[in-house]
Amino acid sequence: MGVHSRGCAGAATKARGKDKFAMDRGDLWAGQREQSRRAVEPLAVRMRPRTLDEFAGQKHILGTGKLLRRMLEADVITSLILHGPPGTGKTTLAELIAKFTKRHFERENASSVGVKRIREILDEAALRLERSGRRTVLFLDEIHRFTKPQQDVLLADVERGILTLVGATTENPLFAVNSALVSRSTLFRLEPLSEDDIVDVLRRAIADNERGYGALHLSVDDDALKVWATKSDGDARRALTALEVAALSLLKDQQRSKSEATGEFDHAALRIDRAAAEDSIQQKAAVYDGTGDEHYNSISAFIKSVRGSDPDAAIYWLARMLDAGEDPRFIARRLAILASEDIGNADPRGIMVAQSAWELLERIGMP
Repeated sequence: MGVHSRGCAGAATKARGKDKFAMDRGDLWAGQREQSRRAVEPLAVRMRPRTLDEFAGQKHILGTGKLLRRMLEADVITSLILHGPPGTGKTTLAELIAKFTKRHFERENASSVGVKRIREILDEAALRLERSGRRTVLFLDEIHRFTKPQQDVLLADVERGILTLVGATTENPLFAVNSALVSRSTLFRLEPLSEDDIVDVLRRAIADNERGYGALHLSVDDDALKVWATKSDGDARRALTALEVAALSLLKDQQRSKSEATGEFDHAALRIDRAAAEDSIQQKAAVYDGTGDEHYNSISAFIKSVRGSDPDAAIYWLARMLDAGEDPRFIARRLAILASEDIGNADPRGIMVAQSAWELLERIGMP
């Protein structure tokens, strides 16, 4: 479950490194600064899994006997590329891999890291290996932004095993990542979490006394959990954020009521129903790139739905593309190709209907 904000991840990592160095040098305020940072961490960050057993979903790669589990148990982790939608656990899985294999963990963002920093990490990894025998995992977020010069610096040490590279991307690495890096890596796709997995994550956060809301004795209706599990669309981060919004807003309302009345404040009265759940989450925006992988996946699913005579599926994919901002002329063009190549003489009127729809779209536009 990847739940850290990407934009500030590098800065936070460097700040923690500086404070650790400061504590080693006897800085009395370093611990307080670390505590202040932890105090503002959102629920999604606090509830990050700490062991592989806590990790939600991805049984196709982490289940008993599956490839990644075998690699971990045999400690033969090579360079990995984790790809999949946001909120499926790419960053967290990289941290757990380093923890499980007892390797040092370094984290950088491929869009901001420079060649100089890469060389520093390589030198430190080699020195760490020589002095203590401990290997290093370098996690690169947004690895599809990795440039050719950065790759050239990294490849030699990755091949020799001095550094284990774990990359994460929401793009298809076969298209978005340099081929030399792909050929040296094992690719794992992380799927969106199922509704049951999301509900399990939410229940764990509700019951956790240390990191979650166990101390509040929250009562959450099953309908409310269902709303979050459905609307989060497989993204654990969104579901936990919705729980946090609902719980803290309800807590504020109760505290305000307490100040206006007499008597003890009853935490057990905190209850989240379906209406409160609906008000604490928005419908997830479609992850869609007009030139990326999702663009081609969606139009392919649309065409196959029409070809398979499934009108409900065809309408769904058509609505999904239009709602995400796809150019309707692109869809009309693909329908014309479909009518010509796939339907053909089975229904000669198909090409006429497709042509008419295309012409009206060009002349009038969308309704």
